[in-house]
Amino acid sequence: MNNKYIRWFENVSSHDVPLVGGKNASLGEMISMLKDEGIRVPDGFATTSDAYWEFVKQNNLREKIQANLDDFKRGSKQLEDTGKSIRRFFSHGTFPDDIAQNIRDAYRELCKRYRMDEVDVAVRSSATAEDLPKASFAGQQETFLNVTGEEELLDACRKCYASLFTDRAIAYREEWGFEHTKVALSIGVQKMVRSDKAGAGVMFSVDTETGFQNVVIINASWGLGENVVQGAVTPDEYMVFKPLLGRKKLKPILEKELGAKEKKMIYVKGRSGNTKNVNTARDERLSFVLKDDEILKLARWACVIEKHYGRPMDMEWAKDGETGELFIVQARPETVQSRRIAAEFKTYKLKENGKRLLAGLAIGEAIATGKACIIKSSDEIGGFREGTILVTGMTDPDWVPIMKKAKGIITDYGGRTSHAAIVSRELGVPAIVGTGDATRSLKDGQEITISCAEGDHGYVYEGVLQFEESEISLKDIPDTKTQIMMNIASPEASFRWWRLPCKGIGLARMEFIINNIIKIHPMALIHFSKVEDRIAREHIEELTQGYKDKTEYFVEILARGIAKIAAPQYPHDVIVRMSDFKTNEYANLIGGRQFEPREENPMLGFRGASRYYNARYREGFALECRAIKQVREEIGMANVIIMIPFCRTLEEADRVLDVLAENGLKRHENGLQIYVMSEVPSNVILAERFAERFDGFSIGSNDLTQLVLGIDRDSAELAELFDERNEAVKHMIQKQIENAHKTHTKVGICGQAPSDYPDFAEFLIKAGIDSLSLNPDSVIETKRHVAEIEKRRTGK
Repeated sequence: MNNKYIRWFENVSSHDVPLVGGKNASLGEMISMLKDEGIRVPDGFATTSDAYWEFVKQNNLREKIQANLDDFKRGSKQLEDTGKSIRRFFSHGTFPDDIAQNIRDAYRELCKRYRMDEVDVAVRSSATAEDLPKASFAGQQETFLNVTGEEELLDACRKCYASLFTDRAIAYREEWGFEHTKVALSIGVQKMVRSDKAGAGVMFSVDTETGFQNVVIINASWGLGENVVQGAVTPDEYMVFKPLLGRKKLKPILEKELGAKEKKMIYVKGRSGNTKNVNTARDERLSFVLKDDEILKLARWACVIEKHYGRPMDMEWAKDGETGELFIVQARPETVQSRRIAAEFKTYKLKENGKRLLAGLAIGEAIATGKACIIKSSDEIGGFREGTILVTGMTDPDWVPIMKKAKGIITDYGGRTSHAAIVSRELGVPAIVGTGDATRSLKDGQEITISCAEGDHGYVYEGVLQFEESEISLKDIPDTKTQIMMNIASPEASFRWWRLPCKGIGLARMEFIINNIIKIHPMALIHFSKVEDRIAREHIEELTQGYKDKTEYFVEILARGIAKIAAPQYPHDVIVRMSDFKTNEYANLIGGRQFEPREENPMLGFRGASRYYNARYREGFALECRAIKQVREEIGMANVIIMIPFCRTLEEADRVLDVLAENGLKRHENGLQIYVMSEVPSNVILAERFAERFDGFSIGSNDLTQLVLGIDRDSAELAELFDERNEAVKHMIQKQIENAHKTHTKVGICGQAPSDYPDFAEFLIKAGIDSLSLNPDSVIETKRHVAEIEKRRTGK
């Protein structure tokens, strides 16, 4: 039954935006075009723009609307009064008989399709100018959930019409230059997915912070999806690597972060059109909403939808708790990253340390300083002070006018797809969401610094800290014969720098993930029952909640951290160094002191390769191996190469290779390459024999300098003598390259020196180094310098 006023979703497409609005057109497009791809969209119908205009005409609203808008533009009427007056006109209006009957008839047909007397529906507003690639109208109009019965449906439709003139919608159209009286509203009536009995959320086919296009980001919480959209809860977050989704045996999930999921929205029993929020149970807060196979299914759907529309997409999904089925309930173009200029980007860096007050999810990559302005409810919005940092529980579209005037935004609740996150990205305002208690722990007027420049997590610091802002241009970067790679420790940092013209990671430090994310000594997890420190035991219990086997906590977090580092460089080589803590550093991990010897000189003691086969740490090394296997064989990052640090002798090399093989990491099996650090003089002297055991060398210039010159690299008194450019050190590096190349073995360098000293980089190029692994912020400058050196040498 399609007519002038009603269109079933299966009979509309993306070409019908003027008729049914962007939201409904997109639903129809997916139902009609993507059903064969296995994508489920709940059935339903839309009222047309003709129905809206007829409603306006029959109730003589056009002149009344225009008169109020004219008063508003002249300044004789406030926005709040304007919106209230216009909405009242719609609320008091009546549907023409034929339109009302068409809506009733369509609803009855929907009831028949679902074999229900009164089907429960979501009634959504769909403006005919919404969800354009360059403008997001998300949240501008209203949605009504759990509506049942014909009269309740008609009432909800009337409320949808009125919501075309919410204060926020009027203000938004004014800003974007849309004429109010030329924008119509279609209403989508769609079978409710019973996610009140399961979960729902939001999904993006691009990384919302960095623009990296090879991942899908999924947010999930228990109950109806409104809490996720509004930022009323801190949801689970999952990240999936798109290029490996087509391989059935792989699970390319790069991240699974458990959200607090403080509450869930459910139906109010026996009452149509009503929902309520209830606190989630403890087991719900400690459980992931989605299973791995469901995460992967949604990610595949995101890829199909993105491919169909030809652009990054922002989608809403829901899981039916009665059937267990997943559904897509909305899809629209992503409007922030798709507009970013790929040729340049800004970087921010704190120039001084400060006291961390709070942490949350970082939105954007900037830093801002200012005074906190605490606004706890929309009633207090008028008290916001322009140029301050907005601190609140959560935001909704009514808050946009003050969000524009804020230097930064901090919220207690919300994830990356919350309203606060979406709007702050559009406005280019740095935000930290989901801090938990910012409104309670910060004071109004307190001077603070918010930093979103340190990866996925943003931090609030006490006081005004100095920072620097740099602009990096990616235009006209020359190619080089020498492979340029990066040194990366943090999984978040790898995403921040994905657009740099590099080919791989020359050094990924496993210690960063262990120290900053895992935080627990692996032997304390393996032998938890023997941990004597009561405080350490409590801390371990807290961090490993949800893991029946505590060692799985170590393996899973380490694996996903490494995979996240590897993903932006896939399929280029990513060289992951196995753990290289010193004993004093291992001891500082939670529960670590009990399992570490005390050494006078840890720098030259029980570190690197010597630990891997020793009974003191062999079981801990096995966990590292399990993580590498998971990265390569389950997640699918076969571009990961492992590297052994501080390997002193050939005999030690053989013992380590045996232990690796025992743990399923046999050299050349499944394409596995194993490198060794060249940081001990014996590695240089016996390079040809080490090359029989390893596939490549990476020169660690700091440790090599320490051992060649006999200087503790941490000694302040001898700092002036410590120089990688010393003639003896350069001689050792030259010999390492020559000896390795005799056996056709690759040699790179991952030390700091090429990033700091252009003359040292020139020496390495002349010596024939195969690759330079640099700090990210020096990649562009060093690559240009290397290109000049190569050009001088070849004359081309």
